[in-house]
Amino acid sequence: MASQCNGNSDSFVKMPTIKFTKLFINGNFVDSISGKTFETIDPRTGEVITRVAEGDKEDIDLAVKAARKAFDHGPWPRLPGCERGRIMMKFADLIDEHVEELAALDTIDAGKLFGGGKSVDIPQAANNLRYYAGAADKIHGEVLKMSREFQAYTLREPIGVVGHIVPWNFPTTMFFAKVSPALAAGCTMVFKPAEQTPLSALYYAHLAKLAGIPDGVLNVVTGFGPTVGAAISSHMDIDAVSFTGSTEVGREIMQAAAKSNLKTLSLELGGKSPLIIFDDADLDKAAELALLGILYNKGEICVASSRVFVQEGIYDEIVKKLVEKAKDWTVGDPFDPKVRQGPQVDKKQFDMILSYIEHGKREGATLLTGGKALGNKGYYIEPTIFTDVKEDMLIAKDEIFGPVMALMKFKTIDEAIEKANNTKYGLAAGIVTKDLDVANTVSRSIRAGIIWINCYFAFDRDCPYGGYKMSGFGRDFGLDALYKYLQVKSVVTPIYNSPWL
Repeated sequence: MASQCNGNSDSFVKMPTIKFTKLFINGNFVDSISGKTFETIDPRTGEVITRVAEGDKEDIDLAVKAARKAFDHGPWPRLPGCERGRIMMKFADLIDEHVEELAALDTIDAGKLFGGGKSVDIPQAANNLRYYAGAADKIHGEVLKMSREFQAYTLREPIGVVGHIVPWNFPTTMFFAKVSPALAAGCTMVFKPAEQTPLSALYYAHLAKLAGIPDGVLNVVTGFGPTVGAAISSHMDIDAVSFTGSTEVGREIMQAAAKSNLKTLSLELGGKSPLIIFDDADLDKAAELALLGILYNKGEICVASSRVFVQEGIYDEIVKKLVEKAKDWTVGDPFDPKVRQGPQVDKKQFDMILSYIEHGKREGATLLTGGKALGNKGYYIEPTIFTDVKEDMLIAKDEIFGPVMALMKFKTIDEAIEKANNTKYGLAAGIVTKDLDVANTVSRSIRAGIIWINCYFAFDRDCPYGGYKMSGFGRDFGLDALYKYLQVKSVVTPIYNSPWL
């Protein structure tokens, strides 16, 4: 089993004071119209952190009204791009000033490693804002070469009011993956954080106000998917929705968009990503990448390398190394700097992961290591590795969203490609090889939105990210993300007596 470390969080860091629990609409924190609240739970203990305002359709109506007014009549879309960028830079600076508090909020709300939040998630969020702030005054159309006596050019204009709906696994990263490019484009927005992790989003709304983002531009409505999420998806006055989450919910959002006003959609959905390890790979590096690919963020990441395919010549050696490394992987309180894996986000996810582990056993897979809950409180699960996995088993087909690896063997490159593509998903894939020809062939053959060669989780704000097949469409990060919040308008005028076209 994995090593366990159950320290006292108070000895590692000062617990954050919960400052914001109300909806943020039109620049103000307000109670929900119904007055309802819901609990947000600390997954380290299963105990209640606080109660948060529970929004509903009526609250979304208010938030959309504020966003629509801010878009149609407010200054934000009409500011010079450099001025929007200046305010966004200020927003980023304010995040830097509150790194520890923000990281602690994501730790107690989502079970994320505090050290990773301080060193990676929060600083990268601020830098994501800066990236798009720098792009805000570089939104250009084109001059067109017409075939007749017309002069024409295109404009890129903000799409309007945007609805953002995000999951609970990366509360801060998801917030700024959606909000940053939309702000740079000149859009206004309504943001729904996951009901499991609402706290940091409300804090960011507060910082946005301090930075000078005008009222109504950024609204945050906490609540549940069937109410708040559904209201955003079906709202007649929202022009676009950007969603990250499950494929099942993505289908519902598409249906709602079609039945309402045919709003533009970007959907980053589920994944069952393959990691393919070839015979020539460095064994230690390959094992480390494979383990990181499934255990990072406790497996709660849509690009987790949950299907690991190992070429038969090194299979037994890789299996041995994986088991050794998994047993040294420390699970425990995410505030403890020695810990590498915190708790699953909530009881529902915890139970679902354990259920999949039992499915794997019943279907005949061999449990190499892990497979059990850890501790007597909180939602901790051992790093779990199965071998003798068949492609029709649930643990090889379904997105588990937890620390569960399915190990499989292959002989040839063609077999590896076929197995990697044998999934309804197409979000990411990894390749470990020293052979450039193999890397090129396989990377071009796998139907997935991002391919990592001899690395994994190599995200960057300049690198577009999104899915093929049932992993969705549209891209986050890079300039592709900016363009999805813009629409192209062509402007044409006649020209007379011109010496040339």
